[in-house]
Amino acid sequence: MLGVFSNSIVSAPDELIAAGSRTPSPKITAAALVNRFVETNASAVSVQVGDHVQLAYTHHNESPLQPRSFAVKDDIFCLFEGALDNLGSLRQQYGLAKSANEVILMIEAYKALRDRAPYPPNHVVGHLSGNFGFVVFDKSTSTLFVASDQYGKVPLYWGITADGYVAFADDAELLKGACGKSLASFPQGCFFSTSVGGLRSYENPKNKITAVPGTDEEIWGATFKVEGPAAVAATE
Repeated sequence: MLGVFSNSIVSAPDELIAAGSRTPSPKITAAALVNRFVETNASAVSVQVGDHVQLAYTHHNESPLQPRSFAVKDDIFCLFEGALDNLGSLRQQYGLAKSANEVILMIEAYKALRDRAPYPPNHVVGHLSGNFGFVVFDKSTSTLFVASDQYGKVPLYWGITADGYVAFADDAELLKGACGKSLASFPQGCFFSTSVGGLRSYENPKNKITAVPGTDEEIWGATFKVEGPAAVAATE
């Protein structure tokens, strides 16, 4: 799966911008990245959302235990990869039919988060049990909401294209060829929300997330890490 967002939707992480400047490497534009995804993945589907967002996905080479899915409802677009162990109870919680799958659930969970404020985003993601990575984009509010499960079982990466778009994908090699050193693994157990202003840990929402710059030999320009309780206590 792939989602690319212009800087009018999301500000690129400073650490990834710095990594690209520190170790210049070839990059391509967001449009070229989407074209590459479509050309190299059988039966790929891409969706243009307004002027600033493109989403793409394919069932090609997906894991039967962690399928990819896409849905749109009420101007909320969602890419979901993985499977939830507690899907049944979550359907009941959100009043959904038994036929509702993970991607539909995620759209409804996001709507509840948006419309029943103040409902912390970490509560929404924290209630999900299983292996997952998802990208939600709300066109009506230009809000982006991305998360990865606490064990990182579903691969998720983010980077910056040549024209400054922030890209999220489950394929590191795809982003490496498009984002150069402005690339990182999306930290497990975390979510990124433009409505709350950036990256947070949903397991430890009060803990600061720091980015450790990568070396020239590493594929990653930076590694995002959630500081532990000891580190937080030491700074208080």
